[in-house]
Amino acid sequence: MEFAELIKTPRADNVILHRPFYLAVEGTLCLTGHHLIFSSRRQDNAEELWLLHSNIDSIEKRFVGSLGTIIIKCKDLRIIQLDIPGMEECLNIASSIEALSTLDSVTLMYPFFYRPMFEIVEDGWRSFLPDQEFELLASVTDEWRLSCINKEFSVCPSYPPVVIVPKSIDDEALRKVAMFRHGSRFPVLSYYHKKNGMVMMRSSQPLTGTNGRRCKEDEKLINATLRPGKRGYIIDTRSLNVAQQARAKGGGFEQEAHYPQWRRIHKCIERFNILQESLIKLVEACNDQSHNMDRWLSKLEASNWLTHIKEILTAACLAAQCIDREGASVLVHGTEGTDSTLQVTSLAQIILDPRCRTIRGFESLVVREWLQAGHPFQQRCAQSAYSNSKQKWEAPVFLLFLDCVWQILRQFPCSFEFNEQFLIMLFEHAYASQFGTFLGNNENERSKLKLPQKTMSLWSWVNRSEELNKFQNPLFEANSLVIWPSVAPQSLQLWEGVFLRWNRPSKFLDEAHEEMINIIKYNKELQAKVNALRRQLAEMETDDRM
Repeated sequence: MEFAELIKTPRADNVILHRPFYLAVEGTLCLTGHHLIFSSRRQDNAEELWLLHSNIDSIEKRFVGSLGTIIIKCKDLRIIQLDIPGMEECLNIASSIEALSTLDSVTLMYPFFYRPMFEIVEDGWRSFLPDQEFELLASVTDEWRLSCINKEFSVCPSYPPVVIVPKSIDDEALRKVAMFRHGSRFPVLSYYHKKNGMVMMRSSQPLTGTNGRRCKEDEKLINATLRPGKRGYIIDTRSLNVAQQARAKGGGFEQEAHYPQWRRIHKCIERFNILQESLIKLVEACNDQSHNMDRWLSKLEASNWLTHIKEILTAACLAAQCIDREGASVLVHGTEGTDSTLQVTSLAQIILDPRCRTIRGFESLVVREWLQAGHPFQQRCAQSAYSNSKQKWEAPVFLLFLDCVWQILRQFPCSFEFNEQFLIMLFEHAYASQFGTFLGNNENERSKLKLPQKTMSLWSWVNRSEELNKFQNPLFEANSLVIWPSVAPQSLQLWEGVFLRWNRPSKFLDEAHEEMINIIKYNKELQAKVNALRRQLAEMETDDRM
């Protein structure tokens, strides 16, 4: 298919662009296979807007006489308006944008056509391989091994080719366990706590069914993570009621009789359409400028967004507490183990492991606990808050995770090497990107699409020094301690940087940030002078004695 077939009108002149907090600008609109490009043509202040078609969530058309207006609502939550003279031209452009923003084939997406204009210093596709993670683990314990059982994705289609499992469990036992777990997602290592040797594993639900089916290999596998005389905790991200109902469909949970050393705790975290509706309500509330205080607060509450944040953080804190304070190993799962499970395991690591609070450590966490672990990004991020089409598998699972990280970052502003912009950048690229990192639903699909060979990795761009500077937190001071975020309702806030950034001018916030950086820089200069003067004083005292 040629993109030209979908573009009925490639160019329109005398188009007026409207955006909140900016003056209206007149210019030329061009449509290419992957971008909507607006150029102001003004001599005094030339301005360009490049918008990926894949970033467009929905468009609306309005007409007043022969003047047409297209309102474009984006997945990154911004809204822009284009006034286009001529009804036919406007209709053609609108239908072209609709066609180009809803392409069915992944291989027609921009990452397959993007050619970087920067020098590639590091191949991001090879930056965070399981072997490298295992080397770190092998340096502190010899109780685990790398298993290549899933080399051809033959055992579990949503797992990576290589997984970390207890050394005492062979591949034949793993095959039996895979048959006992939903989607064949058998328990694998998520995190090893160096301080006390406790671990966190993740999986999907066991297929116990109504007749209480068991699997001795599964029992042996998760018991292999326990120390003699110690108990473990299973954190089920479903309510007890939902877990019991799952048995009727062949799923279920671990029976106490077969897992006597494990205590099961249910921590209900919502999923799928409930989360998507929550996002839609929240964004609608944030965009409505006509609220009085009561109406705004009641709409914010009705969205339940902050309630979901609280539920996820509470479950993550519980997992971290079991490991660090109780000295117990943990297994986390829900139904599939691809959504709420990953929110809990990755947030628990941010609480426990200082490495995950560095830029590279966090990138490694996203690769390990989201991309390699099989979070279906292509399905979950197909639509954002404005789409009119019927929801299928969309849910802001990854955005909720990033929001939870932001909540912790806000409470511990000096403990993270990265800033809020880093999290916002990841949110944007998960929904629309020139890079191939978030395409596909799992490593199996990425392998079939040959993404490492045919597309550029996001990490190749981010980890260049000129980009890294934008994402570094000037307040960062390495903190080797476990950090315990407050999940009290008073401690949780709306993430304005995502949900209000297009609804309010950022000039004063930018100025305040600039001033903070200048103060920190000046403080470092003064500190250097103090240290130099101290050295001089010490030298003079030494000379006097001599």
